Amino acid sequence: MQPPDRTHHVTDIDTLKALGHPLRIKLYTALYAAGTATASQLADQVDEAVSLVSYHLRKLAAHGIIEEAPTRGDARERWWQATSTVISTRDQDWRDAPERTAVHTAVSREYARQRTEMYESYLDAKPAWGDDWRNAAFSSGYLLFLTAGEFGELRDEVHELVTKWRERGNAAREAGDMDGRENVAVHTYGFPFRA
Repeated sequence: MQPPDRTHHVTDIDTLKALGHPLRIKLYTALYAAGTATASQLADQVDEAVSLVSYHLRKLAAHGIIEEAPTRGDARERWWQATSTVISTRDQDWRDAPERTAVHTAVSREYARQRTEMYESYLDAKPAWGDDWRNAAFSSGYLLFLTAGEFGELRDEVHELVTKWRERGNAAREAGDMDGRENVAVHTYGFPFRA
C-alpha cells in the first residue's frame, strides 16, 4: 500500500543525516517502489545482509521516514512502508550554520549520485525493455532564461504534474490494476548557472 499523498519536509539535521546514508537511500527507494516489504525482501534487492538492512530500516523508522506496515502473512516478519509520498529538503532551511549547509550539500550530492547511477543502470539494461517502454523513456535538458519568480512557478507546475501522475498510478495499484505497469523514475533538476 502506498502512503497517503503527503510531503515529509525535513528540517532537522539528525533526520537529514539519517537520510543521507547511501544504503538507506537505496532501501527507501526500493521500499517505496514495492509499497511494502520485509527486511529479507529488501536485503535481496540491495545485496546486503538482512541484519544490516534491519538496522538501517529501524534508523529510518526512528526518524519517521518509514513505519511498520499492517502485518501480512504469518506475522513472523516485520513489514515496512514509507510514511509519505515525497521527502523534501529546501535550501533555505540549511543556511543558518556552516555544518547544516555542509550536511545538506553532502546529502544532496549522494542523492544526485544515486539518481545518476539509477539512470545508468537503465541505459545498461535498455535492450531488455520492450519497444513501448524504450520509446516512452526520455532524457531531456532545457536551457531557459527566467526570473527567480518564473523559475519558482516552473518548479511548482512540474510538482503538480508529477503529483497528478503519481496519484493516478497509486489509485491503479490500490484497485489492483497492475497489468502493464512498472515503477518509473522521473528525475528533474532545475538550477541557475552562468555560461
